[in-house]
Amino acid sequence: MTDQEIARTIKLRPIGEVAAKLGIEADDLELYGKYKAKLPLKYIDRNKFGKLILVSAISPTPAGEGKTTVSIGLSQALNRIGEKSVVVLREPSLGPVFGIKGGATGGGYSQVLPMEDINLHFTGDFSAIEKAHNLLSALIDNNIQSKNNSLNLDPRTVSWKRVMDMNDRALRDIVVGLGGTGNGIPRETGFDITAASEVMAILCLSKDREDLKTRLGNIFIGFTFDKQPIYARDLKAHGAMAALLKDAIKPNLVQTIEGTPAIIHGGPFANIAQGTNSVIATQTAMSLTDYTVTEAGFGFDLGAEKFLDIKCRSAKLSPNAAVLVATVRALKYHGGKPLKEIKDSDVAALAKGMGNLEKHVENIKQFSLAPVVAINKFATDSQEELDFIADFCKKKGIPVSIVDVWGKGGAGAEELAHMVVNAAADCCPNFLPLYPLTDSVEKKIETIAKKIYGAEAVDYTAKAKANLAKIAKLGLNDLAICMAKTQKSLSDNPDLLGRPKDFVVTVREIEIAAGAGFLVPITGEIMRMPGLPEEPSSMRIDIDNDGNITGLF
Repeated sequence: MTDQEIARTIKLRPIGEVAAKLGIEADDLELYGKYKAKLPLKYIDRNKFGKLILVSAISPTPAGEGKTTVSIGLSQALNRIGEKSVVVLREPSLGPVFGIKGGATGGGYSQVLPMEDINLHFTGDFSAIEKAHNLLSALIDNNIQSKNNSLNLDPRTVSWKRVMDMNDRALRDIVVGLGGTGNGIPRETGFDITAASEVMAILCLSKDREDLKTRLGNIFIGFTFDKQPIYARDLKAHGAMAALLKDAIKPNLVQTIEGTPAIIHGGPFANIAQGTNSVIATQTAMSLTDYTVTEAGFGFDLGAEKFLDIKCRSAKLSPNAAVLVATVRALKYHGGKPLKEIKDSDVAALAKGMGNLEKHVENIKQFSLAPVVAINKFATDSQEELDFIADFCKKKGIPVSIVDVWGKGGAGAEELAHMVVNAAADCCPNFLPLYPLTDSVEKKIETIAKKIYGAEAVDYTAKAKANLAKIAKLGLNDLAICMAKTQKSLSDNPDLLGRPKDFVVTVREIEIAAGAGFLVPITGEIMRMPGLPEEPSSMRIDIDNDGNITGLF
């Protein structure tokens, strides 16, 4: 059966029953139908946090790794072995759902439900973020047009674009204000996808509404004609933006196939933003359960590094264990196996690709975290290949488990759950950030590139050097670093698979996300507004006369 067909065989529990498992009162639920609800922020209690388990992966490949599926399966498994666990995930973006990726709610017997709702509009969080972002865009152009209330903003310095939650390459670069003086001042701008919005990043890093409003006010817009910086607070935009996000800031409660509570909130991409769910969602789960299982987008070099150096540092969180998801297929791909032959048994290609896994394990240890490797099993894997990875890990003293969470749900990850409990018990009390915020911007970038990616050096274009000077002028040198880099390689070149060495990372430009609290060095060709493939996933999605949606798998 497909994921969607499996999901349809499950009788969903009323969301009140799911909430009761966590001790949440029915009157505190803001219901979105029978099976979805928003939670109030009052359940966050920093004095009784449970353990935090981070799930990451090797460098992603077209063969797929199943990190979300493993996260869900692990949380289900922890409950099965007698522990109290919640899985905390990001919300899917409509762009990938209708583009290449399709649905993003796990798979097989490790899914979050109702999968159709979660994959589509869910509780409207993305829409609210989109509206708050575009309100600021409208206010900027209105101020440029205004004669009486102008901030003397130089439109040539405005970097703030508009956003929408859909892949539409035609909107990447546009000109606004055409059609006469009544339509505004013509200028070049464009659209990003909503998951790349700084408002999304801000929502996911805010600890409460006051923090949200302050961060929104800190959004850097551009300069006046006499070179003075302008922020969203100068437009008095942050109050109205925060008002639009009054419900979006609340985390969403749903359930897994096995009835495990699942909190899903926020959805920043990991190759251009921090790639993790909201601080509020994570802290809510940690307040209500013994083990919070959460994932970070793409490989450990992207989402997990940012989860630790940005989110955990800002929110004063410290994971107790890190699970690294790997697959036979993906490691063969990193070893040079062509994608069309990826299902064929090939231990030689697998051996060549093991360097990628080895580097990610080394990276986990750099943060003083306990690594556990989860081999996500596929039907085409040979026992010889599975044993090869397991033996490789065991020789290096790394706990490793072969999991089948797609086919068996939580039952397929009970061994992994026990390993995670043991690793969490032995973990040091606090992880070590990779760099101090007081380092120079160049030093922080170099630290990430050399220690996490394995780069030989970092190079800067003339534009990036000019950006560094602007950052220094604005007094923003102490912000964290959120590297924008391809997810396909440890390097900034997507064609360099496995464990590349002796490469140079080139920083093309550095964007300022002062509200989110980080700087974004751009490396390689990073698309903030993806395009649709030749045959997008939307071509197989349909709805019948009874309202049943098909094709979301």
